Amino acid sequence: MLVETQDTEEVIERVAALDIGKAEVVCCTRVPGEGPARRRMQEVTTHPTMTRSLLGMSGHLRCLGVIRVVMEATSDYWRPAFYILGAAGFEVWLVNARDVKHLPGRPKTDKLDAVWLAKIAERQMIRPSFVPPREIRALRDLTRYRTDLVNARTGEKQRVEKLLEDAQIKVTSVATDIFGPSGRDMLAALITGERDPKVLAQYARRRLRAKLSELEEAFTGHFTDHHAFLLIQMLGRIDAINADITALDARIGSEVAPYADAIARLSEIPGISPVAAHVIIAEIGLDMTRFPTAAHLASWAKFAPGVKESAGKKKGRGTTGHGNSYLARVLGNCATAAGKTDTFLGERYRRIGRRRGKKEGPGRGRPLTLGGDLAPAVGPRCPLPRPGLRLLRGPHRPRTSQAPAHSPPRSPRLRGHSRPHCVTATPPARRHHAHGLMTHAFRTLHFRMRRKLRRTTKKGPTANGGALRHRAR
Repeated sequence: MLVETQDTEEVIERVAALDIGKAEVVCCTRVPGEGPARRRMQEVTTHPTMTRSLLGMSGHLRCLGVIRVVMEATSDYWRPAFYILGAAGFEVWLVNARDVKHLPGRPKTDKLDAVWLAKIAERQMIRPSFVPPREIRALRDLTRYRTDLVNARTGEKQRVEKLLEDAQIKVTSVATDIFGPSGRDMLAALITGERDPKVLAQYARRRLRAKLSELEEAFTGHFTDHHAFLLIQMLGRIDAINADITALDARIGSEVAPYADAIARLSEIPGISPVAAHVIIAEIGLDMTRFPTAAHLASWAKFAPGVKESAGKKKGRGTTGHGNSYLARVLGNCATAAGKTDTFLGERYRRIGRRRGKKEGPGRGRPLTLGGDLAPAVGPRCPLPRPGLRLLRGPHRPRTSQAPAHSPPRSPRLRGHSRPHCVTATPPARRHHAHGLMTHAFRTLHFRMRRKLRRTTKKGPTANGGALRHRAR
């Protein structure tokens, strides 16, 4: 049955394509011909990437009546041409270089790349990438720079920990955060020349004073003037980064003032803090008309499993691919924070975490849709068997005479090996979870061992000897 699609066969009459480079840009312009054959006419020119040259190219394209200008996203070199042409009133498209890759086996030059891009652009065989407006781009620059500074500060803190390990100062094994008030006082005392472990341990405050004996043992090391010099530089760098982050927070606060309503609505979601809301708005903007549905937004952010199917078989593991790393980082932090709340999302995370691990919550492998059912897109990496007669039962679960309708088939066991029994004093839910894990592991091990024995016993006397040695092990 024929179904009407949303595709159009319209050909853009006047289009230009740019092959972007660092020093120059190759522009291919295609316009309709004037003869009776109505053949397409094209012009390929090269322009420097200086501002005056780009302004001249913009004026030339306007004289030719160009409507749409398409360019590849080549590093950050596309920005000057994109901004200048966008300000001149052109419909500028930024496309992914992977989508416009030239056909293999043909010559590849900047001129041919520009011509190929113009041909597929006039037939609308590509789609534009998302480029936020100028205000959102300015906010994005601030939030991304703040994220980079936080990463740089984390790197400096890790260098401090490595320096203390080199000096045999094991304070990081006792104190959770050595950059708090107590930790900074101890580090300052080390810099000024204090080496007595008892004196250094007395700088502890509040709950850390319960570990005075452990702190005295941790400060017994070989801290020298060399370590003190390096520690001064590292702590100075950390303080400077903290000052820069504070200044950035003030600037971001003034930039997001017009978006206070959107930030307030985002902050109502469990796990999303005001700082996270700033990053989300900076990365996806406020104009949701760019994404027809929420599924399109999830796919653009690379949080939807990919589909790769051939000959009726699904290939690969349904990976999402590499998306916006800044957005992925803040959403991961929000998911972790939501898992610690007393909400539906937190309970869902803890329930899945008990079965699949703390790092395998709702955000990994199974997308969570509020207001609907929980549809698994990708199955768990190590699926557990469904409850049936083969599962061990604790006192909280009575034995049934018949298996459920969806009980798994009985897997083979080696003779002489009894089922394991668990006699721990864990809660009923955790005990049932442990029973399922142990049973699944033992059944898998028994099945693999028996399959190996069958393979070895079918190969004659030599293989039998090997099988007997295998049994002896």
